[in-house]
Amino acid sequence: MKKAILQLLAFVVLLFATSTGSRAQTPVPNSLASLPEADTLIYINTQRILNEAAPRLLPEKDLAEMRKAFTEAKQHAGVDPSKIDYIVLAVRFRKPTADLSFMPPELLAVASGDFSSDSLIALARMAAGDKLRDESYSSKTLSLVTIDPIAKEAEKNPLLKSFSEVGIVPLNATTIAVGTTAYLKAAVDASDGRGRISPESLNSLLRDPNALVSVAGSPLTSFAKSFGFLGTEANARPSRCDTKFGDFYAAVTMDATNFMLRGALNADNPDTAKIIHNLVGGLLRQAISSVPDKTAQAILSNISITPEDHEIVFRGDVSQQTVLNFIKEQMAPKPAAAKAVVAQPAVKKPVVRKRRRSSRKP
Repeated sequence: MKKAILQLLAFVVLLFATSTGSRAQTPVPNSLASLPEADTLIYINTQRILNEAAPRLLPEKDLAEMRKAFTEAKQHAGVDPSKIDYIVLAVRFRKPTADLSFMPPELLAVASGDFSSDSLIALARMAAGDKLRDESYSSKTLSLVTIDPIAKEAEKNPLLKSFSEVGIVPLNATTIAVGTTAYLKAAVDASDGRGRISPESLNSLLRDPNALVSVAGSPLTSFAKSFGFLGTEANARPSRCDTKFGDFYAAVTMDATNFMLRGALNADNPDTAKIIHNLVGGLLRQAISSVPDKTAQAILSNISITPEDHEIVFRGDVSQQTVLNFIKEQMAPKPAAAKAVVAQPAVKKPVVRKRRRSSRKP
């Protein structure tokens, strides 16, 4: 179990790596342009993970096991995970309802690649048994399932209601979406040309075209939307949150020797950028001094924070060998701890005293 967890950890590390080698790029921005609007986006280029990053980081034995698992998945399920081009995870926040109730965010995952969407839907039906039900929406058919434990809890906690039902829908022959029902319908609308994501959001997400995994979001806008700054679902009002303050971007890239952290935070103006830089820099120094692990200290010490115009830019490099050594150290079997022998107190034998028989003279 521990080895499996560590292998998963290693794979997560792979998700935050990339290669700077030049090669033809898939026209990802064009294919992502049909996504619905989102407040936070995570883009994962699975092809570069498997073909470029994995061979550099995973031992040959683990690579062979991964490829074997993919082959078995193709044989048994008819779907080859290595043919997935990319995965996008999206989160959007909603305006309050007419009764001014806070609405939880909605979740969506979109995968595209050299596979059949209909085959994946068939697999989902086999896995769910008779729990899936179909619902027609626009030009598509949504396959929905109710998650009973969450639905039961939602009777007590209304915030869970939107998560009690999820579904899956093929957006086209090679693209499939999974998520909460309302967001799936928004994805169908976007595929038909309505309510698509803004080019500005995509440009922020793909700021570094070499990043294997990138993240972008607008937390302040999300907050304003959730708490009615931009109106409610029943009462629209002019925007009161036009600033891009808090919009962020982050990615990890990889060259021949290092993993490289790159990120930026919008601070609205140069003065605010310098103020936040001084504050965050002090907190980072405090964090470095309070971390006991020397490796973690070295990693944090390599992170630089600089104000550049209206942004705060983060940079940090970590050698691949450091990451490999850490993974090997964690995956190495630990020596069995010697059991402490508890000394038992000596049991004293009771002293048997002989009774003297007194002889009485007659």
